[in-house]
Amino acid sequence: MSDPVAPSSPPSPTSPAQVAFTVDGRPVEVPDDGSSLLVALRDHLGVRSAKDGCSPQGQCGCCTVLVDGAPRVACVTPVRRIAGRVVTTVDGLGDDDRARWAGAFLATGASQCGFCTPGIVCRLEGLRSKGTAADDRAPVDRALAAHLCRCTGWQTIGEAWALATTGAAGTALALGADRDLEAAGRRATLEGGSPQHVGADVVLGRAGFADDTAPEGALVAVPDGDGGWAVGETLTEARAAAGKVQGRHGTVEPVPPLDLPEGEWALALRTSWVEPAYLETDASWCVPGGEPVSPLANGGAFGAKVGSLVVGAVRDLADRHGRPVRVLLSREDTVRLGPKRPPVAAGVRANGTGVLRAVRTAGLAEAVHAVAPGLVVEEVDLAGPPTSVAIRGAGWVEAAVLLAALEARSALDGAPGGSAAHVARVVSPAGGEAVAAVGLDGAIRVEVRCGPVLDPIVLRSYAIGAAHMALGWVTSEGLAVDADGTIGDLTVRSFGVLRAADMPLVEVTLHESDGEPVNGSDAVFAAVAAAVWSSQGWPTDWPTGQLLRPAGAVPQ
Repeated sequence: MSDPVAPSSPPSPTSPAQVAFTVDGRPVEVPDDGSSLLVALRDHLGVRSAKDGCSPQGQCGCCTVLVDGAPRVACVTPVRRIAGRVVTTVDGLGDDDRARWAGAFLATGASQCGFCTPGIVCRLEGLRSKGTAADDRAPVDRALAAHLCRCTGWQTIGEAWALATTGAAGTALALGADRDLEAAGRRATLEGGSPQHVGADVVLGRAGFADDTAPEGALVAVPDGDGGWAVGETLTEARAAAGKVQGRHGTVEPVPPLDLPEGEWALALRTSWVEPAYLETDASWCVPGGEPVSPLANGGAFGAKVGSLVVGAVRDLADRHGRPVRVLLSREDTVRLGPKRPPVAAGVRANGTGVLRAVRTAGLAEAVHAVAPGLVVEEVDLAGPPTSVAIRGAGWVEAAVLLAALEARSALDGAPGGSAAHVARVVSPAGGEAVAAVGLDGAIRVEVRCGPVLDPIVLRSYAIGAAHMALGWVTSEGLAVDADGTIGDLTVRSFGVLRAADMPLVEVTLHESDGEPVNGSDAVFAAVAAAVWSSQGWPTDWPTGQLLRPAGAVPQ
């Protein structure tokens, strides 16, 4: 175990050579110490718009910048290869271009937490500079394949592209000048589960993420792999001291880890380990005697950061060192240490009674019984990553999916010639209601009621994002976990999150309703999962491996 109090290594007796290049119009020099362009930007130059979502995997796209006008993933680009070149981050785009993208993303709801957005904007600006047509979606989907966005479901980003490249972004922003962004923030907070604001600054990566606000000169601490913390003067030093292991993609396919309960079931379901896959890895900083900065910032991480281990650790380390300390988990750390949705194996009878077996998780039985009192909950101990009921609807969503799919199956059985659509209706414990339908054209259609809408752009964005997450959960997402509980999938591309090109059209209808505003997207998540599962014929095991395509479509 690394010494959690002493710096990881003494300073080098000789200073490294310098690398000179241009960043956002200004000449700079940084040490040629073997670090990446991302480290040079964030830690040496204080340019925080380029984000670290997976370094050094080079797979999430959050650190994308323009190098001599071409998009480049900064976390896998050695800084010495940038000598003499011109680097442009989202901060360095022209005023008109920056306003164009901020306006388009804000007007379409294409940015929620905003962590991945600066990299996506840089990628799309590189595409726009080539003269790509506004209505040519194929190259946009190919460009977005280099990125991971967990929040928005891609569709709104495509809409932002069209708005920005037709020159209509400024008009849309002007038309929305009277938009109540405070109300938009209230809706985003309800949907995201933590305080959130909405504005052009969010699009440009200025939402106050914990690692972006850390004071200059703070020590850096990372997990050492043995339950302690490796500490260094820089992130490079700390990771070197920890012997950071590069993420890997396992060769074993994810499979549901639990056996179905015995019985005669109208429907049966087994789910796999699933990674929440939030983009901003856990981070916090603290001064001695102070309060740690929240790792939630402008996004709730789908509940996965509730009780994040970085909060207690950074307070203790700051007090021990007598200096500000910044704690940062790598992508591999979040996968190994972060909580997962508890896998389930369940059977339900035609009358709604049954058994739901799940990995033991505090609060799970109460969550299930909130929507399905007829289900007996059996909790079992199983080697594997930690689980949490705080993750988006864990427990009650699985129960709601079973009951909604049961209702959908009954409707189909009673329809002449099986002609009824695959429709599922869910009411969440909070009171949000969603109806989801999967059409023969492959499109997903959603209706949402969750009190006063407050802001239709935000609520629609969250509904589309929830549909994206539900579709991936049913069809493609999963973690390979060995029998001894070791996770085999540590790279963001191994989680099975659906790409932009894999997403069908999502049509959302919002209904104003009486009462207090409540979360609506969690009900959408459950309803879409149930409708998709029904459209595929209720296969027992998730992920099903069947992407949603129009009837008669040829797989790509």
